[in-house]
Amino acid sequence: MMPYLGKPLLKALLLISFFVAPVASAEEAPSGELSSEREMAIKKELSKYAVLGQQQILYLTKQATDEYSGTLTDSKPNMPSAWMLLEDGTTIKRINLDEQAAGAPAQIRILMYRAALKSVARRGKIHAAVILYTGKLSEGSDDEALVVEFEHRLGISGTKVVPYQVENDKVAYADPVANKKPFQIFYDSKPDVEGGTQ
Repeated sequence: MMPYLGKPLLKALLLISFFVAPVASAEEAPSGELSSEREMAIKKELSKYAVLGQQQILYLTKQATDEYSGTLTDSKPNMPSAWMLLEDGTTIKRINLDEQAAGAPAQIRILMYRAALKSVARRGKIHAAVILYTGKLSEGSDDEALVVEFEHRLGISGTKVVPYQVENDKVAYADPVANKKPFQIFYDSKPDVEGGTQ
């Protein structure tokens, strides 16, 4: 799965490269343009951040999925849950909204988790966030899927839909389907010209 790098990361890295990079001579590139060497250096730097963000998302998703899998085998209805990766890059915390969300349906809980994560993310306290919940693969189907919404401050945002079955109190996952999604936690996605999101 290719990570989605948002505009905030690209702008930040371009700004860093402008101030940190040695000033190019007039022979290297016309004023206002990047030399091919500088452009390659920026792309290399971007790819390092993309890899780091992707690794942190995978780390957070694995921990959250391992913890959430236990709820898939019991007879209770599965409710959404959320986890965040703190700014140290290794500590993972689960968000507990059980008291505030008592009696709220799953869709409302998802909105509450997004709002809570957004509040923490906008203060720069976390690097990544995931929300896990279950649903039917399609209308009228009995096939279940685990949905993982994920975002990273480095401009990665998407969902993974993972079909699963419970056999002998063990969860068996099928191949996931990944999609981009608009930013809802770390940044505000803006509508593009055609009415979608970027």
